Amino acid sequence: IALASPEKIRSWSFGEIKKPETINYRTFKPERDGLFCARIFGPTKDYECLCGKYKRMKYKGIICEKCGVEVTLARVRRERMGHIELASPVAHIWFLKSLPSRISLMLDMALKDVERVLYFENYIVTEPGLTPLKQNQLLTEDEFYRYQDEFGDDGFTAEIGAEAVRNLLIGIDLHAEAEKHRGELADSPSEMKAKKASKRLKLIEAFLESGNKPEWMILTVVPVIPPELRPLVPLDGGRFATSDLNDLYRRVINRNNRLKRLIELRAPDIIIRNEKRMLQESVDALFDNGRRGRVITGANKRPLKSLADMLKGKQGRFRQNLLGKRVDYSGRSVITVGPELKLHECGLPKKMALELFKPFIYARLDAKGLSGTVKQSKRMVEREQPQVWDILDEVIREHPVLLNRAPTLHRLGIQAFEPKLIEGKAIRLHPLVCTAFNADFDGDQMAVHVPLSLEAQLEARVLMMSTNNILSPANGKPIIVPSQDIVLGLYYLSLIKEGEKGEGKLFANMGEIDAALDAGVVTLHTKIKARWTEMNAAGEVITKVIDTTPGRMKLGALLPHNANIGYRLLEKNLTKKEIGNLIDQVYRHCGQKATVIFADQMMQLGFREAAKAGISFGKDDIVIPAAKATLVAATRTQVEEYEQQYADGLITKGEKYNKVVDAWAKATDKIADAMMGEIAQPRVLAKG
Repeated sequence: IALASPEKIRSWSFGEIKKPETINYRTFKPERDGLFCARIFGPTKDYECLCGKYKRMKYKGIICEKCGVEVTLARVRRERMGHIELASPVAHIWFLKSLPSRISLMLDMALKDVERVLYFENYIVTEPGLTPLKQNQLLTEDEFYRYQDEFGDDGFTAEIGAEAVRNLLIGIDLHAEAEKHRGELADSPSEMKAKKASKRLKLIEAFLESGNKPEWMILTVVPVIPPELRPLVPLDGGRFATSDLNDLYRRVINRNNRLKRLIELRAPDIIIRNEKRMLQESVDALFDNGRRGRVITGANKRPLKSLADMLKGKQGRFRQNLLGKRVDYSGRSVITVGPELKLHECGLPKKMALELFKPFIYARLDAKGLSGTVKQSKRMVEREQPQVWDILDEVIREHPVLLNRAPTLHRLGIQAFEPKLIEGKAIRLHPLVCTAFNADFDGDQMAVHVPLSLEAQLEARVLMMSTNNILSPANGKPIIVPSQDIVLGLYYLSLIKEGEKGEGKLFANMGEIDAALDAGVVTLHTKIKARWTEMNAAGEVITKVIDTTPGRMKLGALLPHNANIGYRLLEKNLTKKEIGNLIDQVYRHCGQKATVIFADQMMQLGFREAAKAGISFGKDDIVIPAAKATLVAATRTQVEEYEQQYADGLITKGEKYNKVVDAWAKATDKIADAMMGEIAQPRVLAKG
């Protein structure tokens, strides 16, 4: 990326645009030398000149003698550029108004002073001669004429407009200026001067390194983008829809042609100056409408979209079309929970899979000899014949798909899964990956992408599979931590209650405990003794009797066999944080595979036990705390005090209001805490 010199712009161009006309309203043919000229930009129809003398491919490359159009493909109208030769130089608004202003920094002037010169408000001294005037000094019109009378026409040179700025930029010796500023920095002047010198030195060095010239920031030639990128489309009823750029280019051409004519006619200086200013404003609007002065609007009072507007912002070329491409072999649908899935699986609706895997299905149908042509395969798929579903099953086996949930804020926003065919229209997602995607099932949608090549499939499987992404990139801790119902079920399993049925019984193994639970001899929270086997540091299996509960034994049955993973990890109530720590310990000591299996089994157990427990709130659980009446009475007394203080003039109305609101808010919080304390106490109801 560099500054375009006038020669470079002319080298891109296929011809100069001299007229503001676009197309003929009757024939719809482009006007010669206009914004859509076929001679400059190429033919409107493939291998056909404008007048129709040469048609067909055999004349490829011939330039018609009559209309001057080259016989070639019409798509060249997407790539061929034109140019406008300006009658007077104009400043490029990006280098003038983008802070810090490169033009004003290069001239070592204030931005507003440069603007005054460019927009024909002040003259600038370009050659002071022997007069007391200084280089780059600004003069009003009256001062300019007064000094001319005083020192004569040849005593000094002062200019106005972009021409003056261009001449000043041409006169800058970059190497000498760079040396001067290096010397200034070496002499260590005041901090302010050093800062200014280093800024200018940085800009000068950038120009020297890139080979750009400062005067190229002032345009003498304006490039015109290809007509297909600013189309003019005929609508019903003889009207046309056009790109805003055509209006902006037309303004530039009209003003440029008018300026040329005024110069030829030797019009008064004031008229020419005004036309030059208008040309500067029209080029400003073309490059960046609204950056300086009034926004130029179209017929419907809407601001016209300039070249900068097409690039910048959310709807600009970069964010909309380059970073946010639409891709094929993708789809999107609502997500629902899939607790029956393994961590590496996702549920893909049959209809969706049939559409996404079409090319693979066609290939497999052909390979198996079930269809002879693509057309036949297509018909079979459209009719959803029974063989197609069998083929689809084969095709998707071990072919990962990518799931993405917007916004993709970290790399776990896109993960690979093995698809399982399901009925319905919603994608099923494993509950443990919800944290990574920040997904919930209240209407969230996710996109599916199919990796096509073998390399892409391999990459998806090795790098992006959900089972290979169990750690959070933020902190290195496992991100497949259970939440919601699973935590409720696991927490319920880990609770111990005093005085439960069958307390103190001894059990030999998990089979006996399950039988006792089924028979109702014990509950999940009964204190029992049970035989427990685990590994010691030497790797030997040891057996011991431990104090536990049936619920905790169920959890213990899932733990992997490892010396560092023992029953001690379960001797606590399993809150979400504790479950996270437990999974972390398993990952650290047992590795990835064991962690994935353990997390999956915990999820199944948590869901099952939460469903069995049937935990719910009833109105009997919400007990009004005894402290409520006392708290309300105390707050009322406090509020009455505030009323009295207000009546005595000790506090203002606003202060009284704030104090009353605070008092009641504190009382409400205290009552809520007392009520939650009551709920937390397990209540044993007497039988009968």
